[in-house]
Amino acid sequence: MLKIENTEVVGWEAAVRGMRNPMNSWKKSDSEQKYYFDECEGADKGIYRYTIGPNDFDLMTRLRNSGTDHRKFMRMIVVYLDITAPLYWWKEFDTYKVGTVANSCSTMHKIADKEFTFDDFSHEKLINSACMEIQEQHIRISPIQALATTIECLNSYRDLYLQTKDKKYWWQMIQLLPSSYNQKRTVMLNYEVLANIYKSRKDHKLDEWHKFCNWIERLPYSELITGNKEE
Repeated sequence: MLKIENTEVVGWEAAVRGMRNPMNSWKKSDSEQKYYFDECEGADKGIYRYTIGPNDFDLMTRLRNSGTDHRKFMRMIVVYLDITAPLYWWKEFDTYKVGTVANSCSTMHKIADKEFTFDDFSHEKLINSACMEIQEQHIRISPIQALATTIECLNSYRDLYLQTKDKKYWWQMIQLLPSSYNQKRTVMLNYEVLANIYKSRKDHKLDEWHKFCNWIERLPYSELITGNKEE
């Protein structure tokens, strides 16, 4: 399970300005702030958006294809988003340290704040007893039953911790918590980091990476990240 919310992309104007500094070619820039309004709601419901012009986009594409040394402008296009994902996915995401910032919900401080439920865990791939095949019959309990037992145990020690504040019960939750536990983080990235992620992860075995790469493909001017031609 992976959920992405509150996507915000900023820095286009500064990125275009900086991109044209090496050749002093600012006069060739054709990007601008444009006002878009909803005809159904009226002009007062509109919004200003920075729109990349054909000349600037052509230069962006050529620089992008020339390699990381030439496409520094991509590091200036910043993306903010909220991601909720299991700990096993976050362990792989944490490979990307340069050009990223993340503020996470604290497991250490808030693990006992609420009762554990199935929705706190990524479990959509777990097999239940009804779906177990012949070669699995020697397995005493199904994976979904194992998670249910773990949740029951976590909640039991949560209750004890809340009653006594004894840290030994807190440790039972911390060390028993499965890697399928979902954690929310607010993340800052840039287009260069996303290009690296897309190249490395678009064919990954984890479904969460496929969903993340699909989200990348829907970003403004995503072909700068993916290298795919605009459709």
